[in-house]
Amino acid sequence: MAIYAIGDIQGCYREFRELVDQCGFDPSSDRLWLVGDLVNRGPASLETLRFVRSLGDAAVSVLGNHDLYLLKIAYAGASSRKRHDTLQQVLEAPDRDELIAWLRTLPLMHLEGGYAMVHAGLLPGWIAERARALAREVEAVLSGDSCEAFLHHLWGNSPKAWRDDLAGWERLRVIVNAMTRMRFCTPDGRMEFDAKGPPDSAPPNHLPWFAHPNRASSDTTIVCGHWSALGLRMEPNLLALDSGCVWGEKLTAVRLEDRRVFQVHAGKQLGSF
Repeated sequence: MAIYAIGDIQGCYREFRELVDQCGFDPSSDRLWLVGDLVNRGPASLETLRFVRSLGDAAVSVLGNHDLYLLKIAYAGASSRKRHDTLQQVLEAPDRDELIAWLRTLPLMHLEGGYAMVHAGLLPGWIAERARALAREVEAVLSGDSCEAFLHHLWGNSPKAWRDDLAGWERLRVIVNAMTRMRFCTPDGRMEFDAKGPPDSAPPNHLPWFAHPNRASSDTTIVCGHWSALGLRMEPNLLALDSGCVWGEKLTAVRLEDRRVFQVHAGKQLGSF
């Protein structure tokens, strides 16, 4: 069995299928790990959702911020929409309700075999097992009767740091923001959400979340995406896989067993190395 971890797809369905074929993926024996942001900005979010759902247990996807945005507009309606989203086909699809219900069941974080897959990252003070327990708190609400209220209260930047005594919507918001939106944070774990450039563009007194010198999850290899300006970054305890396909760059897969890289350019297949 091979596991192929794939970066942000964002509705780039054609490139996704080319990449899966290039990997030689066999759904009867292999697995896909998808770092979230299945949808939005690209042209084929509906086809992407349908294909991933059809794979069943052969695919594991965590939720990204764009996936949560789709859930929000599915429940809150057009008043919450951004002008340039590309989700109308999903919202008008005959199987919309089934797809939205399935999306609500996806995990916020996946932990297996020394790897932790999450869309954006983990706060410096969280060990992987603690982060997985916190993710379950969000997943329970998202898949339950309080889903609509949760999505109504989810958006916002505060609190910017984790505290164990946080409760209610604030507690869930910090967990989601860390796992789906974070790029930079201060040494004491205060998140910053405006800077989207490369690591050397960090705001004063901030650093990339994965570069924290005392990161509690450093004994676990984090598989993530979200940060297209970071690009493909492979370190002993980090596989950052958002290589900007939706921006005209590449869609990347890494086979976890041997770290072999497979890539498809937006519009052109590049090959593997």
